[in-house]
Amino acid sequence: MTGTGQVGQVGRVGQGGRTANRCHTVTLLCLLLAACSNKPPAEPKDYAAKIAADRAAKDALFASSDDPIPTERHKDLLPLEYFPIDPDYHVPGELKRVDDKTTFEMPTSTGTNRQMRRVGSLEFTLKGQPLKLTVFLEVADPNHLFIAFNDLTSGTETYPSGRYIDLPPNGTNIYEVDFNRAYNPYCYYNQSYECPLPPKENRLKIPIRAGEKMKLEGRSLK
Repeated sequence: MTGTGQVGQVGRVGQGGRTANRCHTVTLLCLLLAACSNKPPAEPKDYAAKIAADRAAKDALFASSDDPIPTERHKDLLPLEYFPIDPDYHVPGELKRVDDKTTFEMPTSTGTNRQMRRVGSLEFTLKGQPLKLTVFLEVADPNHLFIAFNDLTSGTETYPSGRYIDLPPNGTNIYEVDFNRAYNPYCYYNQSYECPLPPKENRLKIPIRAGEKMKLEGRSLK
């Protein structure tokens, strides 16, 4: 995920609206579903090893700078906290697109709004339960599909306002829904960031104990 991080510019979700003049790129895994690929599905141990390696790389990247985590907070927030890796939280989903060019204002953590569009509903089954989440794009960054969601862990185990999942475009309507890669918005680390808040339709009525958590030191943050 990349962002501008510059005054007067809008970065990607969770990364815009701050006054720093540099940005960082965190490379997130983009896999092809077995149904859309001739490759066999990854073995669970290989999948877990890849997730663990990507988490370690993100820790190293964040530790190398004061952005997005201020240097004085490194000791409190690094390494980042995660639920155990669980392959059952990594499932295929079908994006039911909507032909809706309507722009709406999504509230953010700073009280301002961001211009968004709804792309459609991503439908999937998680631990035997059918679910769906609305997929969004930011008007200023139309090639970046993302999900902002919260669940029954929000405010206790995870960031109160919710978490994000990125959906790298793959040319199909079949996507991986990988909650092991759910991440906290940057305003969890630094309140100078502006982070879109999940809409009502993306408030799941189940706990999602996968992906990034809060650390005890971070629970006082908004």
